[in-house]
Amino acid sequence: MKKNKKTTKEKKETKEETGEKKEKKKTRIVATGKRKTAIARAVIREGKGIIKINSRPLSSFSFLKRLAIEEPLRIASEIGISPSFDIEVNVRGGGQESQIEASRLAIARALLAFTRSLELKKAFLQYDRFLLVADVRRKEAYKPCDSKARAARQKSYR
Repeated sequence: MKKNKKTTKEKKETKEETGEKKEKKKTRIVATGKRKTAIARAVIREGKGIIKINSRPLSSFSFLKRLAIEEPLRIASEIGISPSFDIEVNVRGGGQESQIEASRLAIARALLAFTRSLELKKAFLQYDRFLLVADVRRKEAYKPCDSKARAARQKSYR
């Protein structure tokens, strides 16, 4: 026996009859940032202004780290963009400072994509270029038989 398959037209009619309404999804934007070996992924969506980094609230970080992470948000608020969004950042790799720089970059990129503001982009670039452009400097590799990347063995003339 063959099963009765509903056509798309019939499916639409049954949805209309039951009165189902699709809920509008909240806009969610994902942006990434890199610094040395740290990689951050920021997810921004409409909300109350809660910021979490690796599931930790921003208030649990030290003052200077919090200042660095909040820089893009302060610039946005100076322009007049209200902080009516939640930001969740996941950071992996690197050290503490690299993770902060990577999350700062990811937050700034996410804010820019979320607001689509040209004025905000100009403000970011005027304040600090590395809010939008990744810093590509990396640690230089050590050379064979040398103690550091640029240090050569000391010569002794005896």
